[in-house]
Amino acid sequence: MTAAGNHQANRPVGRRLERAGIRDVAAAAGVSITTVSDALNGKGRLPDATRRHVREVAERLGYRPSAAARTLRTGRSGLIGLTVTTYGEEPFTFTEFAYFAEMARAATSAALARGYALVILPASSRHDVWSNVALDGTVVIDPSDHDPMVTELVRQGIPVVSDGRPAGSLPVQAWVDNDHEAAVLGILDHLAESGARRIGLLTGTSTDTYTRLSTSAYLSWCERIGQEPVVESYPAHDPCAGAVAADRLLARPDRPDAVYGLFDPNGTDLLAAARRYGLRVPEDLLLVCCSESMVYAATEPPITTLSLKPGRIGTAVVQLLIDAIEGVDDGRPVQQVMPTDLIVRTSSQPRSPRTTVNPPRGPSGG
Repeated sequence: MTAAGNHQANRPVGRRLERAGIRDVAAAAGVSITTVSDALNGKGRLPDATRRHVREVAERLGYRPSAAARTLRTGRSGLIGLTVTTYGEEPFTFTEFAYFAEMARAATSAALARGYALVILPASSRHDVWSNVALDGTVVIDPSDHDPMVTELVRQGIPVVSDGRPAGSLPVQAWVDNDHEAAVLGILDHLAESGARRIGLLTGTSTDTYTRLSTSAYLSWCERIGQEPVVESYPAHDPCAGAVAADRLLARPDRPDAVYGLFDPNGTDLLAAARRYGLRVPEDLLLVCCSESMVYAATEPPITTLSLKPGRIGTAVVQLLIDAIEGVDDGRPVQQVMPTDLIVRTSSQPRSPRTTVNPPRGPSGG
């Protein structure tokens, strides 16, 4: 038996190892309890050597401050919320989408790095969860115009940072977003350069800024070049509605020869609809969709996607929120714009000048 085994064998049965407390750290470091508290919380006027010494001892002993004690001392729980309010009462499981999953992962890591835990909450307060969780602040993804949840959180004195540029005077502490207008215009120009003559848009019916600004950019582009808009919209929280809208778009008499889909499933929905109508991609139909999913690198053909860089956004919104909670910011609203990245694949590659575009046929079977 090893020495460790002997040590385990000699330990009284049923007795649990006790966690080191602040008094243990003070005794081992040879300082007062107040000095330990100041050293670990960055307070007081202590020599740097003393702070380092106390922190090294605390680390060696495995000391972790009590969450309850921290709440009493600072008035903070160490919990921050994350939610999507755009879809209201709808049962929208947003983490199933690649954007939200990546954003939440990055936000969780950023929160833990600063000593906070992230709590993912339902979109509405009807579940009574909001009133039962003591939050220090909340990140709201894509808030809608005049979002009542954001207004209520701010009324309660809870700082709110949004992933998405809020409309009007929505009272958020800070926001992080992409330049959606520039991203859409870049995609439309890319499709036109690839040979598209009539570009369609698959969009949503919600009022969040992503949908609204992206749709407005498309309509402005159509007006500028003299193209009649070819738009189909649907409730983005409904996975079946997207496939129906994609089918509607390709069944129109003014069928587009290129489509940009704003949402994650649009690429596969449009590809399936194209096959039903006997349209080849990219020869008859150019496709681009906004998605973080690597599935689109393996479709046949691979589909061009716009990445909104949700990992960067998730990290940024949490940093801004914790700065607001801890009073690090100067109280003025902060605005950050993140770059996007167009990942060009076969579905939007330039057409050969000799390509013959097939006329669409009626839907085939399923």
